[in-house]
Amino acid sequence: MRVLITDLDLGDPGYEVARLERELGAQVRVARCASEAEVLREIEEFDPHALLVQWAPITAAVLAAASSCRLISRVGIGIDMIDTAAAREREIEVRNVPDYCVEEVAGHAVALGLALWRRLPQFDAEVRAGAWDAATGAPTMKRLSTATVGLFGFGRIGTLVGRAYAAMGARVLVCDPYATDIGYQRASFDNLLRESDLISVHAPLTDDTRHAIDGAALARTRRQPILVNTSRGPIIDAHALNGALRDGTVSGAGLDVFDSEPLPADSPLRTAPNTILTPHASWCSREAMPALRAGAVQNIIDAFAAAERS
Repeated sequence: MRVLITDLDLGDPGYEVARLERELGAQVRVARCASEAEVLREIEEFDPHALLVQWAPITAAVLAAASSCRLISRVGIGIDMIDTAAAREREIEVRNVPDYCVEEVAGHAVALGLALWRRLPQFDAEVRAGAWDAATGAPTMKRLSTATVGLFGFGRIGTLVGRAYAAMGARVLVCDPYATDIGYQRASFDNLLRESDLISVHAPLTDDTRHAIDGAALARTRRQPILVNTSRGPIIDAHALNGALRDGTVSGAGLDVFDSEPLPADSPLRTAPNTILTPHASWCSREAMPALRAGAVQNIIDAFAAAERS
């Protein structure tokens, strides 16, 4: 069988190649695709039975050309770079690695939220500039037990984030039409916007969530919330968020994901006030990296080993 690794930015792909060769006897081709055209070229030349994908766009056109492909394994949790509807039409299975970094992303999201809640960027800058006056920040700081934290999305990661904030006394609202047994107060999107002091985004990127938090949504907020996003950048309209940060509609933003990555050098978010920006790093840990790589490869091994047995 033939496996195409369309792209991988996690280091030498020797681990993936060795396991696929050893355990499936596969022929493996490693590419560095960043565009649909590049993926199409590799598909046409190699005719793979399976794809191992990190960020490369797997569009309907790619899938139409991949006549031998039966499986796509995503190196990660989100599958928004794959046209899943087109995959279903062609009976191509899509698998991901859904739980390799749940603890890491949840911790990162809470860290961003708490850092902004406690004015850590401002305090740090003031101390470095020679100031030493904690009391000036007191009028703008509230106890977390007086706050309402809104979770936009409530999967594995959102569950941990909600638990962390609830443990510190915050009221937790959940906006997720698919979540059951949430253990917190369910809220409509409008109520989440109106009532939250801090909004933490944990939804997948879909047609429904793309730019869900846009200018109109931000205008409906009432408490100058802090906004944290460790999910997918395009859920938030970056232009609208930049304006809301500068006019005070939003009091701060902790962003690990962006519309375009790496964040462009001329992005106005780089100079927006009261922001913490991290380079899509919330998944990272010593334990998560090998778990991610192993899980993505295991998806292919499991699928084709099962096919052999049947």
